[in-house]
Amino acid sequence: MNTPEKSVAVLVHGAFAESASWNGVIQYLDRNGLPAVAVGNPLRGLADDAAYVRDVIAGIGRPVVLVGHSYGGMVVTEAAAGNEAVRSLVYVAAFAPDLDESALLLSSKFEGSTLGDALVPYPLSSGGNEFRIADEKFHQQFCADVDAGTAALMAATQRPVTERALTENLTVPQPAWREKPSRFVLAELDRNIPVAAQRFMAERASSVETREIAGASHAVAVSQPDAVAALIVDAANDDR
Repeated sequence: MNTPEKSVAVLVHGAFAESASWNGVIQYLDRNGLPAVAVGNPLRGLADDAAYVRDVIAGIGRPVVLVGHSYGGMVVTEAAAGNEAVRSLVYVAAFAPDLDESALLLSSKFEGSTLGDALVPYPLSSGGNEFRIADEKFHQQFCADVDAGTAALMAATQRPVTERALTENLTVPQPAWREKPSRFVLAELDRNIPVAAQRFMAERASSVETREIAGASHAVAVSQPDAVAALIVDAANDDR
């Protein structure tokens, strides 16, 4: 009897973060024998970002558990659709959109997000605008449950996102969570994506396993990496 090929965790960050935001999660995965790749999400546009993630998955050449944080959930939902290499999905304080839903629409579907007041917009030479979180608001808005020094580093290394990325809908025939098993980590005190919205998306996707982390900010993968990684390990173990 052939042993199923071991999965790789592919981790996709969202807006205002970067690939090192997964460092604590990767350390836990490594201790549990699960290899991981943290993708540098371009944050330029949903279709283009998803195409890049699909290229990364193809380059790995093995089955993957695809994990998305925040806007990264939009990207993995598109990138995994019809992709046989993706065995399962994990959404970490993330958007899990349906066909007619953008990140902007979902973030305003339920009350509680204060992100709009924290954003600094500016024009791009290529056209359109992009956004970053104001440095003085970053700690409370994005990662209130980490220490001030870590928050300052995260603010300085944040990756801005285009308006185009936040307003685009899926281009695939159906969202990947309709065809693949999905798990969800919910952040109780998220100020970007209200936890009510996260619960709604988890329930709609018939989540195999949902963990709500008490007191967690939007940056739950940074503040509670072991809890996040444990769910990813559960997803990978489904293949064994």
